Amino acid sequence: MKKMLIIALSVLPFVAYADHLDVIQFELNEGCTFSEYLEIKNDFNANWGNKYGYSAEVLSPLQSHDLTSLYWIGRSADAASFGRAWDAWRSETADSDSVAGKLQARFAECSKNVGRRSYDID
Repeated sequence: MKKMLIIALSVLPFVAYADHLDVIQFELNEGCTFSEYLEIKNDFNANWGNKYGYSAEVLSPLQSHDLTSLYWIGRSADAASFGRAWDAWRSETADSDSVAGKLQARFAECSKNVGRRSYDID
């Protein structure tokens, strides 16, 4: 039985798992707290990101050469999924009354982006 299990496991295809990370370095604007920003991020995930397979979390540095910047870590299944979400975000933020438009206004009021990078995780 043990031998059959070993053989079965060795012939099963292994699934490759890759994610795409959208990393935005940002700083909070005066008058905006970390808690307020997290509330915007949570609303983003619940009301927009989930619809596009994009979820975000925020990293707060404990030890770094730059202790004033925070990091938005957005995760998509792959670069193509991120591209579809990005295209939708750009289109929808043009309408200030849309969910994305309202979220973008809240982000702009609370923070300023310093840099943006993207990574594939293999």
